[in-house]
Amino acid sequence: MWQADDWKSYELIDSASGEKLERWGSYILRRPDPQAVWTQQCSELWDQAHATYYRSNSGGGHWEYNVRLPERWAVDFNGLTFNIRPMNFKHTGLFPEQAVNWLWFSELIRSAKKPVRVLNLFAYTGGATVAALAAGAEVVHVDAAKGMVSWAKENVLSSGLAGAPVRYIVDDVMKFVGREQRRGKYYDAVIMDPPSYGRGPSGEVWKVENELYPLVCECVKLLTDTPLFFLINSYTTGFSPSVLKNVLALTVGAKFSGSITADEIGLPMTAKGLTLPCGISGRWQRC
Repeated sequence: MWQADDWKSYELIDSASGEKLERWGSYILRRPDPQAVWTQQCSELWDQAHATYYRSNSGGGHWEYNVRLPERWAVDFNGLTFNIRPMNFKHTGLFPEQAVNWLWFSELIRSAKKPVRVLNLFAYTGGATVAALAAGAEVVHVDAAKGMVSWAKENVLSSGLAGAPVRYIVDDVMKFVGREQRRGKYYDAVIMDPPSYGRGPSGEVWKVENELYPLVCECVKLLTDTPLFFLINSYTTGFSPSVLKNVLALTVGAKFSGSITADEIGLPMTAKGLTLPCGISGRWQRC
């Protein structure tokens, strides 16, 4: 498992009974997590939570606060700054386990010794965008949700990257990829974090089991003759790392050879000395 264990302002304190207890800067949040099937829970730790997210039987849920939290606050990772806000559906605007991938591709970008153009699809609030810009890449950031793109802009500015070469695009990912093909645009790297299910700005339906492979096939057409890397992240229940490895082998690997790896990604738990699995990633890179 690839572990995101370099955080200082974030900490996974504990997880148990379908929940996780996290420190985000100065604040401790308690949120659902279906991977935490064990029941060993230290009440002294869990009682420290400043806010708890409760699921509703009818879908969604709500936060309950033990103290008044700011509307947003910042956490830092290796000089990068991200704005955190408790949102509906338990999210905070950042997936800290992705830091293990930020470190991986940032080193590839810095070592490339040439300009690197990155396409970040389903780019959310821009964690990967910020990391790639800080490493020296040019980034095209694409997401169908206008609010998430605005949040990404805030994260870029908070990280001191106001003058960095980035384009923000609010669009359906597949439609944007098709237009880039027609425009003759090319990229040295692709990052994607596709949802299990979603809708585009014009009602386009996305189901990852139907759409992931065709999307990757189309993205391969956007790669330069000497691409640097291709990263796929997934939080889809039932997908194993081998699924992403096979997708990459049949697409990017078939055209460019290179090296393919895939694994779970996770966060170390302070209280238990274990690792909480948080998703999977598949990586292709030029040898």
